[in-house]
Amino acid sequence: MEVGNSPTSSEFFAHILQTSVRIKDPFAGRSVHCQIIKKGLHLGVYLMNNLMTFYAKTGSLRFAHHVFDEMPLKSTFSWNTLISGYAKQGNFEVSRRLLYEMPDCDPVSWTAIIVGYNQFGLFDNAIWMFAKMISERVPPSQFTVSNVLSSCAANQTLDIGRKIHSFVVKLGLGSCVPVATSLLNMYAKCGDPVIAKVVFDRMTMLNEPSLKPDNFTLASILSACANLEKLNIGKQIHAYILRAETETSGAVGNALISMYAKSGGVEIARLIVEHNRTSNLNIIAFTSLLDGYTKLGNVKPAREIFNKLRDRDVVAWTAMIVGYVQNGLWNDALELFRLMVNEGPEPNSYTLAAMLSVSSSLTILEHGKQIHASAIKAGESSTPSVTNALIAMYAKTGNINVAKRVFDLPNGKKEIVSWTSMIMALAQHGLGKEAINLFERMLSVGMKPDHITYVGVLSACTHVGLVEQGRKYYNMMTEVHEIEPTLSHYACMIDLYGRAGLLQEAYLFIESMPIEPDNIAWGSLLASCKIHKNADLAKVAAERLLLIDPGNSGAYLALANVYSACGKWENAAQTRKLMKDRGVRKEKGISWIHIKNEVHAFGVEDVIHPQKDEIYKLMAEIWEEIKKMGFIPDTESVLHDLEEEVKEQILKYHSEKLAIAFGLLNTPENTALRIMKNLRVCNDCHSAIKFISKLVGREIIVRDATRFHHFKDGSCSCRDYW
Repeated sequence: MEVGNSPTSSEFFAHILQTSVRIKDPFAGRSVHCQIIKKGLHLGVYLMNNLMTFYAKTGSLRFAHHVFDEMPLKSTFSWNTLISGYAKQGNFEVSRRLLYEMPDCDPVSWTAIIVGYNQFGLFDNAIWMFAKMISERVPPSQFTVSNVLSSCAANQTLDIGRKIHSFVVKLGLGSCVPVATSLLNMYAKCGDPVIAKVVFDRMTMLNEPSLKPDNFTLASILSACANLEKLNIGKQIHAYILRAETETSGAVGNALISMYAKSGGVEIARLIVEHNRTSNLNIIAFTSLLDGYTKLGNVKPAREIFNKLRDRDVVAWTAMIVGYVQNGLWNDALELFRLMVNEGPEPNSYTLAAMLSVSSSLTILEHGKQIHASAIKAGESSTPSVTNALIAMYAKTGNINVAKRVFDLPNGKKEIVSWTSMIMALAQHGLGKEAINLFERMLSVGMKPDHITYVGVLSACTHVGLVEQGRKYYNMMTEVHEIEPTLSHYACMIDLYGRAGLLQEAYLFIESMPIEPDNIAWGSLLASCKIHKNADLAKVAAERLLLIDPGNSGAYLALANVYSACGKWENAAQTRKLMKDRGVRKEKGISWIHIKNEVHAFGVEDVIHPQKDEIYKLMAEIWEEIKKMGFIPDTESVLHDLEEEVKEQILKYHSEKLAIAFGLLNTPENTALRIMKNLRVCNDCHSAIKFISKLVGREIIVRDATRFHHFKDGSCSCRDYW
């Protein structure tokens, strides 16, 4: 390649260098560099700038810097090429040093560094650089302003964005397309769709085709309306889209669907889906639709849309599973998960966490173990979402020791959710002192508890009767951590006082509450009155509870139970009659057990189960055996004034006893039985199960409406305090 030494040859070499950049051919460019030196053209600024650009854009910034150092004359372009190159690499120390060494820096120089900061997600630095630029009296260009507005949008720093907007008005840059679009995007992403709409209206009113909002701009403002549920503004934007005949099958259509679904217009969103092709629906729009239908308690339309999606990635599958979980449709979630395993993508940590919550809700330990194994195989078992779900699953299925082992795994710094989950689990299992020790350990590592953590630690104090500790933590919550008590915290304190027999203190605590007590507060006091047989206060608590929740059968039954325990049979009968006259039906006590992936449920004196004869026979034998061991039936817990033998017959076949008998018949010896019950375990069953655990030599784990009871060798983990 022989070219003469002339201006034409410089232009020729510049063209070759530009082509080398375009086709990404580093060898051709280096060959040109040799020819430039050979021909003595290396003193020309124009050609050297092209050579620097070639090296910078082909990843050889070191050579670009070498060319720069050898140049006898440097233009502003020379400096900016190097500054931009280092900024794009994230080497801001060098790019800033070059900026400060530059004789006459211009807006392009500063903007290059701001753009670099944005590319690396260093939005605070980008904003700081812009402020520095203004303080140095360098006038920003429209591209500088649009980039720093992008920084504000990403960082959601609305106050700074507003100040920059004022600056835009002062400089007269508001009619520039990049600035107007960036302003709208900034307000939209920072949560101010009202001002975004003002900017939008100005863009649409100006008779400038270049200022008409593009699809990106429209999608941005619709997204803001969706996130803040601003349906009216969203509808106005939709009206403009229809007037402008904007295509709605892509990003704009998806943004419209999300906006309507999140803002209460889920049926309008579905009409847009039907008007466009469902296959074009993106995951954000789909999850918004799903969330909208979930809030309505109707996920069937969402499933129909899910089935038609063209690209069902792991996020879409997980969103659909979570939708089922949020609506309590556990079996549908299980079915879809099995389909995902067979036909869909690999489950991620969020999918696995959702399925572990299904295992927790259905208390299916074996299924939970299978998900745990899948998480280990996928390398997701140590992610925070899965770890927290594992703790909850093992705790809720009665395996508190495994939950503790999961928590103690060295998975790096634990989040507040992990600490709280473990504290709550220990409290539910009656391990109050362990829960308190863990709470103190959490404080010692500098972790700040939240309001849910305090529900856990106050529950722990309640379950083991640590009144003074409970008072201490309640005061710590309000005074040290400045957490405003919620109804859950008040209920814990009422329960704490009540179970400890401090009924008057519990009542005074309710009366002193700054907010109106709910049914849980009065229900806690009523339950304590039942334990301590205080009929007068029980009557007050029941009356207040029934004012809030007239259909609460538990209030009538608890009051009748207190009257019966105090020998006030007439009052008990009147309470039951009042309940009947008011049409309030008793909630049926149900106990269930999982065996071989099947749920076996039992009611009181259940005669439906196929093995009923064997169950009743075994329970009758057990009853006689435990009576020989010293068990005395708690006939006081039977509300009716009946003969003792009749009362015993009723007690003998309570639902949890039938579930235990079934479990003994259908599980190997020396294995633990796990029984679930929807109501609180009665005193008689609690006493009987202690004796049964000793008689059969098995651990029996019972989860009732309030906590876990671990029965083993004739004792219960609650130490008869529940």
